[in-house]
Amino acid sequence: MNGDREMNGDREMKKENTVLSPDLHLSPDLLREKVLRKSRESAATQERFFSENAGRITECAAAMAAAFERGGKLLVMGNGGSSCDAQHVTVEFMHPILEKRAALPAITLATEPALLTAVSNDEDFSLAFAKQLRMLARPGDIALGISTSGKSAGVARALKAARELGLLTVGFAGRDGGHLPAVCDHCFVVPGFSIHRIQETHGTLLHVLWDLVHLLRGEEDVL
Repeated sequence: MNGDREMNGDREMKKENTVLSPDLHLSPDLLREKVLRKSRESAATQERFFSENAGRITECAAAMAAAFERGGKLLVMGNGGSSCDAQHVTVEFMHPILEKRAALPAITLATEPALLTAVSNDEDFSLAFAKQLRMLARPGDIALGISTSGKSAGVARALKAARELGLLTVGFAGRDGGHLPAVCDHCFVVPGFSIHRIQETHGTLLHVLWDLVHLLRGEEDVL
């Protein structure tokens, strides 16, 4: 009985090792080098971006902090992975990870599939964010649009509408910025063509902005 159990255990272990270590025609040393190369690329991209944009980031954070202080709220939008980043931003502001940080009002404009598909079906998907923003936003609010290419028509249209409504407009983009610099008060462009490196930098940028907004509101620096 025990011998059968041991044999079954050996078979399971061999099966698990086969699943975890498939023959991908790449040596462990080569895979390790790829891990290190990609992590170095990510670190270098972020170091270069923040070194070049630190002053502009503090200016944007100050403008956002002032808008929140006046009773404004943050409306965030993006597509695909940028939609996930938009939800991430909203959670950070609405539900701070630190008890000593105040919650600040934020809304994601990409979380209502029925509304998004209705606008897409009846009119044009590129209007989906702008239509929501025109209904929900008020002068003095903040609109943040995220697009790794900067070419999202929906994000650009919404930011254009936000400007017309008197909102503070902020953009996260990549490559050459695409349409976003022309419709943003503060636009942060991560140069390059790697979507992953751009998204990784956007993720750090949203954390830095979140932190600075709270510090500028007089809250304790606990991170």
